[in-house]
Amino acid sequence: MLAACGGGSPLDNPDTLTNPPGVSGQKLSFVYFQRCVNPVLITPLPVTINGQTSVNTCAAGGCHDNITGTGGALRLLGGAPTVDPTQGAAVVRVTDMYKNYYSSLGETVVGAPDQSRLLNKPLVRSVLHGGGLIFESTNDDGAKRFRYWINRPMPQGQDEFSAAANTMFANSDPVNGACNTD
Repeated sequence: MLAACGGGSPLDNPDTLTNPPGVSGQKLSFVYFQRCVNPVLITPLPVTINGQTSVNTCAAGGCHDNITGTGGALRLLGGAPTVDPTQGAAVVRVTDMYKNYYSSLGETVVGAPDQSRLLNKPLVRSVLHGGGLIFESTNDDGAKRFRYWINRPMPQGQDEFSAAANTMFANSDPVNGACNTD
């Protein structure tokens, strides 16, 4: 399993690759992250390295696990329980799920999915990924979810818990609605 994530390999991004900071100050939706993005990060997915395919999760040890991961800046807590965002920002922001959200933000350029490592690394697009190819194409459901999330920041001046995120779900239902991807 560790080999599927580079097994401690020193692979990293080339010096010429940059992830420019966002300038809008807008936030990405926490609710969409929790319901639609985090499940991709903790679901066993096929991983292809050098033509060989195995199965692993992004949050696995040796990959992006917060304690034993070797996969760069993205750190995840695979067992993070879901939280009720109506508890308020102060409560949510100290949870393990929020830690996953916050770490994932560090791999994104808000509003620019094609410049975001969160999308480019699993596609192995102009960037090394010790975990190999995770998404065969941008049409993969996980890639679509990442792209959709990154490309739809909350309105200017609203935080990551904005009700504007409801439109990111079928029937504008963040509890039961399917994750929009188009």
